[in-house]
Amino acid sequence: MRFVIYTADHEPPHVHVIADGEARIDIVSLKVMTQGGLSDRDVCRAVDVIRANHDLFLDAWRKYHG
Repeated sequence: MRFVIYTADHEPPHVHVIADGEARIDIVSLKVMTQGGLSDRDVCRAVDVIRANHDLFLDAWRKYHG
């Protein structure tokens, strides 16, 4: 899985998770915003990674979006 924060993106703070599909996950609430082809299992794994690295993802978002 690849985790991407686009520099020209919109609120709320979220990360794009790309593998065999894609999902957008809210960094703060950990809610799945969209799920396009990424399996439920991979979404759960991605949420676990974001939860475990919450500060890192939120700091990266704030670096580009204030």
